[in-house]
Amino acid sequence: MPPHSKFVIFAHHATYDTLHQVATLSLTAAAMGKDVIVILLFWTIKKLAEGKIDVIDFPPEYASSAEDVTRLLKEKNVPKISEMFQDAKLVGRFRLIACSAGLEYMGVDPAAVTKNVDEVMGLPAIIALTADAETKLFI
Repeated sequence: MPPHSKFVIFAHHATYDTLHQVATLSLTAAAMGKDVIVILLFWTIKKLAEGKIDVIDFPPEYASSAEDVTRLLKEKNVPKISEMFQDAKLVGRFRLIACSAGLEYMGVDPAAVTKNVDEVMGLPAIIALTADAETKLFI
């Protein structure tokens, strides 16, 4: 049987709007039978380590709409980021990987992240793992 196509997201930005896109794309691709790999970089690592992955926050340029959007997300019972990641594992193949250099650069204790990811990898291993991906996104 041929291998499933890989769907890779390099997740750098950690505001809610970008993490929501990472989570919904991951969940959808996993449900479609893709091998989904999300690589956490810089700010996403920091947010995960601080236990704030589900915090609804927006970039300053969207401040005027943030309150309304937050209200709508709650009214519509939009799942949390962490819930969408868990659901992606339930419906398909989903891996959450933290970049080891990102841990170091962001001053994050590895123990604060390793319990919430499938693996911590260095960039050479990440590049080798994702080299043959059908889809690669940087968000």
